[in-house]
Parts: sequence; structure tokens; C-alpha cells
Amino acid sequence: MAMALTVADLVEHSVDAVPDRMAVICGTRRSTYAELEARANRLAHHLAKHGVGEGTHVGIFLTNTMETVETMLAVTKLRAVAVNVNHRYTENELRYLLHNADVAALVYQRADSAKVAAVLADLPLLRHLIVVDDGSDGVDQVGVDQVGVDAADGAVQYESALAAESPERDFGPRDPGDLYLLYTGGTTGRPKGVMWRHEDVWRALGGGVDFMTGEPLADEFQQSQAGAQFPMVRLCAAPLAHGQAQWAMYGALFSASTVVLMPRFDAHEIWRVVEQEKVNVMAIVGDAMARPLIEVYHAGSYDASSIFAVSSTAALFSATVKQQYLDTFPNILLTEAIGSSESGFSGLGIVTKDGMESRGPRVKPHQDAIVIDANGQRMQPGTGEVGRIARGGNVPLGYYKDEERSAALFVEVEGRRYVVPGDSALLEEDGAITLLGRGDTCINTGGEKVYPEEVEGALKSHPGVFDVLVFGVPDELLGTRVAASVQWRAGHEPDHAALDRCGREVLAGYKMPRSYWYVDQVERLATGKPDYPSARRYAEQHPPTVQLNVTAGRSSDHSDSGK
Repeated sequence: MAMALTVADLVEHSVDAVPDRMAVICGTRRSTYAELEARANRLAHHLAKHGVGEGTHVGIFLTNTMETVETMLAVTKLRAVAVNVNHRYTENELRYLLHNADVAALVYQRADSAKVAAVLADLPLLRHLIVVDDGSDGVDQVGVDQVGVDAADGAVQYESALAAESPERDFGPRDPGDLYLLYTGGTTGRPKGVMWRHEDVWRALGGGVDFMTGEPLADEFQQSQAGAQFPMVRLCAAPLAHGQAQWAMYGALFSASTVVLMPRFDAHEIWRVVEQEKVNVMAIVGDAMARPLIEVYHAGSYDASSIFAVSSTAALFSATVKQQYLDTFPNILLTEAIGSSESGFSGLGIVTKDGMESRGPRVKPHQDAIVIDANGQRMQPGTGEVGRIARGGNVPLGYYKDEERSAALFVEVEGRRYVVPGDSALLEEDGAITLLGRGDTCINTGGEKVYPEEVEGALKSHPGVFDVLVFGVPDELLGTRVAASVQWRAGHEPDHAALDRCGREVLAGYKMPRSYWYVDQVERLATGKPDYPSARRYAEQHPPTVQLNVTAGRSSDHSDSGK
């Protein structure tokens, strides 16, 4: 008999193992495994009555709430496909994603009802709407006259939908080949839907392999049984619209652990919750979360003695910030993982004081991860040449409705199929991989390649800098010049000469920005990942605060601060 390796089955194993254990904590709300299961079953029965079944796409347009988790589980119980929708999307972005993803049903919160009402007429496939009462003012704005709504009163109230249905688990068998769809965050452009089989994404991201050894789990009950004996409390700081957060949550639920979700990112509140819930593991997204967290910790008085591991992935975790964590919590396990929506987990590094890297994450690669050169050939360790990370084994099917990009995503190396998401890296002499950054963010300036994250990490070592994004802008002489958006610390007087000296201590001159915009806040996505398109748009619309002459190296300060 084939193993049941779908998200729903793996969570149900934990429900059966520890029904009375706390499963999810989110704000003031708490749910045991049995309660989570019953509510997800009720929603699944409601959705099934409205045509949701195998292969139906269901949009989840919610912040981190209990309903988000319930909906994700309910959809997979029906062998339907959950579509992650960023709650910060504008009407245009929402329209694009719901159309591109062929969403047939949508669960959203009342605060966003005006956006939903505005796009309905353009989405003929969207047939069923469920609205979550989030306590916001006003009434739901989706009415009976909207196109494509099959409920007589427009959107169905979430709690009313659940109240009318059975809490029983009486669904048919599922298949490890069921579709899991993950839309990328749109760091460098429009979001793309990455298609995975459930078994493949579980083995690539959900603990279906031992992340330390790379060995696959042989038993579908292994996670839940181990977790039943050794429970943990895991805090997920990022929005569930992001793949990193989804799989931090799923990993906890598969392991019969308690997952703590944050309704929004608030560094003070996170430490308060860590103390109250005795959190053991924190999953964060690079400096955007790590830096405010460590600084707030030192400014306050919190008991974080329960924490034994902090894991960062999906964004730059700079050396200076990692050093602060090791100085503050010398006994924790500090890890940095690399991967992407397209590749899943590709490697894990344990951060130590004597192994601190300034260029980028240095990790032990997953057993299926290699580095290839420009000709698609496997690279040998220690060449010093920049290549691209490729991952074999459990890989996605491709991009949803995009055959051209899907074809470009894969290569064959030595007779084996690999996914190549575009991450540039060095294969070190000892076999470790040092990640340099995404190829589509790489800046070609005068023939030299510059990786933004390396420059960002160097500039962030200046004590007066809080956040930085580095990107390319057009230049008549160089083709593209390196530019930076800099957020100085509150109350700190910007000192460009000191910032320039700080960067040049670790970077070659050609890597240093020649244009700077000083801003009140660096543009980032809700996930904490960099929003390079927004940074470039800002640069196009405002003169730089500091502009260096390419030939003479002299700077001229503009009166417009860029704020």
C-alpha cells in the first residue's frame, strides 16, 4: 500500500497521535489538534458542497489567523489546491494573481472586501466567496449583483459556513501526486506559481528528509510519532502567504508540535510571546526580522531561556547580526538555510563565531544539490568560479501556465534532471556552498558582476545603518552602476564618508554603490524579503542623496534627502 504523503494526511497523523495537544496559537486564540481538525473538516464539507474538489484552486487572501491554517488544511483534505495570496496586494496585483491562478473559490477577510468587490467582474471563474469577520469596521462590500457569486447573499460568512457542517473526517483517499501550488513573493517581478507534487514538496521542504543528513524518511508516521514523544513549541514570524512560513508551520504540525503564529511582525510582541509560551525554535527571515528582534531584546527585559534554536532563511542574514545573536545567546543553535520556492531546501549551515562568512551563507549542501557552470556542467570544488545551484531528486513540475519559463527552469546534468532557480554560488574546496544571490538581481557594472546581498551585508556593518537594499540603475559609461537605498538609524546623522570607508574595508571598489538614496524606510515585502522593483521605482522618481562621479570619484550631496 502506498504511503499517504499529502499535507492533509501528515497533519491528520499528528491529530490522531496527540488530539488534546495545543496545535496552533495565534494572538489570543488557541486551538488543539482535535479542534483544528474539526473546524477544518467543517470548512472542507462546506467547500465540497460548493463545487470544490480535486484540482479546484482556492485562494487564501488572509493575514496570519487561525482561519488561514484551517483553510489551508481544509483545501488539501479535498485534494484541492490552496493558492497563497499576499494580504498586502493592491487591486491590480490581486486581479492578476487570482486570474493567473484560475481561482474558483476565495476566502478573505472583511477588511479587504472592497478590493475583492472591485476585481470580481474580471474573474468569471471565481464562483464562491467566504468572508472572515476580522473585527474591522463596516460591512462586507461583496453584494448580490456581483458577477460569478453563487451564494444568494454574496459572500458566505465563515463561521456560518462552519456551523452548518459536520466535523467528521469522512473524505476519500488522497494521492502523493496531488498538486501543491506556491506563488513566489515577486521579489524581482510578478509572482509565478510553482507546481509541486505533495510528496516532492514534503521531501524538499516539509521534513520528508533529515535536513542534517539528507536521508529521506521511510515512514510517513515518523514525524508525528517522534513529535508525540518530544514536543516543541515553534514560532513562525513570517506571513503564511510566504512559502518559508508555510513550511515552518507544516513542519511543526507534521511533528505534533505547537506552532505559534504572529498576526503581524512586532519585535516586542514576539519576545513577550516567546516568554509566555516557552518557545523553543524561532523561524525568521533574515535581517529584516533578526535585527529589530535582537535590538528590542537588549532594550527590554525578556526571558528567552526556553529557546534553543533560531533558524533564518529566504533573505540576507548579515554577519554583524549573526554575531549579535551568538554573543547574546551563546548556547543556541543558530542555522541558516538556503533554498527557494522552485528548489526547496538546498543546504543548511550552522553559524559559529569562527566560521562567520561575510560574502553570503556558507552551507553544507543537500545530497541532491550541486553547482553548475555556464555550460550546464557540474563544477568541481575550489575553482573560485561563480556557478549556479542546481537541485535534483524531489523537484517541482514547473511554473503554472508558463511552459517557456518552466522549460528554462530545468537542465539535465550527467543524465539527471535538475531544477536551476538562478541562485549564484561558489563551490568551496571543502564541498560547502557559499550563496552569492539570485542571478536576476546580479548587477553587471562595466563588465564586473556584483551581488547585492554581499554589498548589503558590508554596508550594514556600519553602526549607524539600520537597513540597506542594493540594486542597479542605468549608467552611460558603465551600462549599469551599483546603487543603494539606505535607512539610517533614528537619531543618527548620516555620514557618507564613514559608510564608504566601512564598505571598502571588505569590498573591491567596483562593488561599492555610486548612487545613494537615504530613505525613511527601505522597501521590503510583507515577508521581509527585499522589494527591488519598488526600490528602483523610487530611484527613478527621486534624485540621489549622494552621487559619486564615476571617473573622478568625487561626491556631490543633493539637497533632496530622498525621504
